[in-house]
Amino acid sequence: MAKITFVRRTGQQETVDAEMGTSVMEAALDNDIDEIVAECGGSMSCATCHVYVDDKDLGRLAPPSDTETAMLEGAAAPVKPSSRLSCQLTMTAGLDGITVFLPEEQY
Repeated sequence: MAKITFVRRTGQQETVDAEMGTSVMEAALDNDIDEIVAECGGSMSCATCHVYVDDKDLGRLAPPSDTETAMLEGAAAPVKPSSRLSCQLTMTAGLDGITVFLPEEQY
């Protein structure tokens, strides 16, 4: 198991357990993090699982693919250098303890 901390718009933090190999999006859905909509179910055909990765964790991630970057252009909330699609962030031991901030809106 790995830990993910979701920071809600209100600043409230919720730390959840995630199975290794699952995505941050799946962990959000499994733990009733309502701000992650995931309309496409993780197939990277929408941007309703947009998150902002904490700056301290960005170096632990592989860069986004061109497809992910293109999908983020359609995100409802402003795109920042820390923006990622949570469906593309797969939990590994190297990501244990990651913190993601939830945007104001997903659509």
